[in-house]
Amino acid sequence: MHLKSITVQNFRNIAFAELAFDNSRQFFVGENAQGKTNLLEAAGFISALRSFRTSEDRTLIAHGKPEAAIACEIEHEKFGLTRVTIRLRPGGKEVHCDGERIRKLGDYIGRFPTVVFTSQDLLLVRGSPGGRRRWLDLALAETDPEYLRALQEYHRALASRNQLLKRGNGGASALSAELDAFEQPLARAAAQLATRRAAGIEKLNTHVAAAYEKITSVASENTPAAAIAYAPSVANGTALDETGWAGQFASGRERDTLMRTTLSGPHRDDCELTVGGRPAREFASEGQQRGLAISLRLAEAAYLREQTGVNPVLLADDVLGELDPQRRRRFWAGINSDDSRNQILATGTAPPDAELGAWQMFEVLGGMFS
Repeated sequence: MHLKSITVQNFRNIAFAELAFDNSRQFFVGENAQGKTNLLEAAGFISALRSFRTSEDRTLIAHGKPEAAIACEIEHEKFGLTRVTIRLRPGGKEVHCDGERIRKLGDYIGRFPTVVFTSQDLLLVRGSPGGRRRWLDLALAETDPEYLRALQEYHRALASRNQLLKRGNGGASALSAELDAFEQPLARAAAQLATRRAAGIEKLNTHVAAAYEKITSVASENTPAAAIAYAPSVANGTALDETGWAGQFASGRERDTLMRTTLSGPHRDDCELTVGGRPAREFASEGQQRGLAISLRLAEAAYLREQTGVNPVLLADDVLGELDPQRRRRFWAGINSDDSRNQILATGTAPPDAELGAWQMFEVLGGMFS
């Protein structure tokens, strides 16, 4: 897909910007804190109706303004020329696609995929399991409506079970009947999530290995130089059906009641990242970790394209400055390694290298674009 134009109003420090994009490469150059990342944040919002920087939508609205707005014109492989408008208010958001109001996230998510590259992506390798789960959940939810439904059902049931555990009146035996009611939908959703996560990660692994090889020029032999694998919180999690998960939650009641929270389940899953067969977090070098983080994003883009038939728009927020010239060239080679024609919106404090080809350039100063 191709983002042909974007209009942003009262979004963080951008009072008003109306930009038309005439090719597939846009570069936003300026000093820090001028609004470059804010523009990418607005562009990325069309993907899943959420910011890649914060979970608090109200912080996106310019100070003293009642609402923020984003309008995009998109050339789409399946829908043709499409217009999306989003209004953000302190109490929620309102979304229209070609004039039709979107009322359910499941009816919208996945239509307009974007993939964001930021300097914070290194936390996908070094950080906590929660960041890797969020990355995985978004990639799978954008391509699989059933996964999104199972994820939503799971977290609703989990919140209800945890609320009951926090009461803790009389211990697990006294709560048995109420726990049964919450654990039935919890087990059903857990079985679906585990199965779909295992299948999704297996597909993503192929793309991770290929992307890492292109970026680092490391040729794989018997095993991929870089790999991602499913690490469920329950040892036999992928083998459990709904009945098995129900038994798993029931067997943990005494412990969970004591701790007043659900200690095992898909909400505690992780993705194991390795380089050369060894855990990347502990044994990979700085350069290897950085290359792996970029490979995860490239794999995400390839997976989205493979599953949906739509080329996602790539949003690269000041990531090129952190790469040496050789890795920078390989980064672009990784993006343009096949017949796809991904649009790229990138930011930086200096213009891109001439060898990277022609860009449509925008200078950013105080939330204004020229």
